Amino acid sequence: MCGIVGYIGTREAYPILINGLKRLEYRGYDSAGIALLADGFAVQKCKGKVADLEQLGISRTKAGTIGMGHTRWATHGEPNEVNAHPHCSFRGHFVLVHNGIIENYASIKRHLKSRGVDFQSETDTEVLVNLIEHLYLEGDLTAELAIQMALNKVEGAYGIVVACRSEPDKIFAARKGSPLVIGVGVGEYFLASDATPLVEHTQNVIYLNDEDFAVITRDQLILRSLRNKIHVPEIKELDMSIGEIGKEGFAHFMLKEIFEQPRAIQDTFRGRVFPDLSGILLGGLHDVQSKLYKAKRIIITACGTSWHAGLVGEYFFEELARVSVEVEYSSEFRYRNPILTPDDIVLAISQSGETADTLAAVKLARDQGATVLGICNVVGSSISRETHAGVYTHAGPEIGVASTKAFTAQVTVLIMMALLVGRNNGTLSQAKYESLIRELVDIPGKLQKTLDKDEEILELAKVYQNATNAIYLGRGVYFPVALEGALKLKEISYIHAEGYPAAEMKHGPIALIDENMPVVVVAARDQTLDKVVSNVQEIKARKGKVIAIVTEGDIEISRLADHVISVPDSLPEFSVLLSVIPLQLLAYHIAVLRGCDVDQPRNLAKSVTVE
Repeated sequence: MCGIVGYIGTREAYPILINGLKRLEYRGYDSAGIALLADGFAVQKCKGKVADLEQLGISRTKAGTIGMGHTRWATHGEPNEVNAHPHCSFRGHFVLVHNGIIENYASIKRHLKSRGVDFQSETDTEVLVNLIEHLYLEGDLTAELAIQMALNKVEGAYGIVVACRSEPDKIFAARKGSPLVIGVGVGEYFLASDATPLVEHTQNVIYLNDEDFAVITRDQLILRSLRNKIHVPEIKELDMSIGEIGKEGFAHFMLKEIFEQPRAIQDTFRGRVFPDLSGILLGGLHDVQSKLYKAKRIIITACGTSWHAGLVGEYFFEELARVSVEVEYSSEFRYRNPILTPDDIVLAISQSGETADTLAAVKLARDQGATVLGICNVVGSSISRETHAGVYTHAGPEIGVASTKAFTAQVTVLIMMALLVGRNNGTLSQAKYESLIRELVDIPGKLQKTLDKDEEILELAKVYQNATNAIYLGRGVYFPVALEGALKLKEISYIHAEGYPAAEMKHGPIALIDENMPVVVVAARDQTLDKVVSNVQEIKARKGKVIAIVTEGDIEISRLADHVISVPDSLPEFSVLLSVIPLQLLAYHIAVLRGCDVDQPRNLAKSVTVE
């Protein structure tokens, strides 16, 4: 979603801000801007990319050791220069950048207009900065008090950085529902909506909690609640290096992250699998393990790719642990009145740990008394702090908007959780438990063998780069893989694609099949393979083009399909991790061949932090 950077210190702010905005480009945006504080405000902003903003900066002042920057993803008002952030207040006393949505902006705007305040933009953000100024002038207040009062009057979500012209050696920051991180240096502080712009400057960070308000000078940070309760900042060390957020020779972040999956999965189970492969320890679940092992019902809540991982997890928990599982879209779950009890486990999955709907679902479940667990990739994220316990994936920073390594790392955690629950509730024998652990440890090597087929998949992509529609089919645990493959294709190549359970093809989608329709069939070996053979025969009878993902040594599907990509033999529980790799690569290569912006697809954001 939108991105924020800020700086206060002794260095020139402009290079820090512009480079920080470049680090945040992966989040998705349509306009960008910078404000510098030096003898008033110098504001530069434009529609388009950070590179366009940088061109403006060449001919304008770059002086100033305090400033803020923003990449905007339009919510209120179309993408243009006027609506871009930063926004200055009507009389020029304040400048502000904002992530989130002010829900009661319309009524506040009417009130301010009645008091003579003029507006230049269509944004809710300009309403907020004008409210701050209005309170500041009418009440003869300090900037600090005016910002606090304004934030107590608004409804909605925000992460903000604010500066006041008459208090030029301070910068203010606050959050509610929209993430904000403060990097701690020596005689300087850095602000950002996530840690990626900070890592090249400091490893020490403070994650703001909801309704935290920070007053920052070059030498001091005072943290309090909006109701003036002083907080002691908790400084944490970033688990991230500058190398992890570079492309390292790959053409795109997405391709780099696809190829990082053997390492990401190994890092996710490293230190959690016993050296003798006899068991698993997930330390983050220690405080809730008795409830988890006795659970009769698990509700998994997530969005997008994480929801697909949750569907895979449903199969694991039901098959290996014999626990009833429901998988819910967070956006639907949060607006229902779900039936939850203190015996229920709610498991929230989010790569960023900041997904707005999933975070709201977490709070709902927690308020209703359920035990709430999280699976996140970002240490210190909101979901990891709002849940009772959880497990971090160790996929490393994921910069490409289309999630790849986060999905396989999430599935790896779900496998480990299901194995633990199954062994401890008595449904999984020690022998079966250990055999599955041994297979898990072998998966990174098998993934690498699958990645070695990249050139083969590129040649296949050339055949189908001009397709306009595609169907993805899978049975059992491979149905979520089909959904994920279809999602990858449509989000980065803009080809319409849908995933279906293979047996549902006859209930409507078969009408779409003709000689121009590519059908991707995930047909790795399991107990449903014979049924999938029948599905493929039905497709071929209607002249459909079949691309099959099969297990090495397959004969039947390979004989029928137009194109075959084989993955190494594995236990069915782990073939999910292997089968999704060719689908990621196929989507990637088709998108590149079509000239699409793979890392920043149109209209998409990496982390959806507003509804």
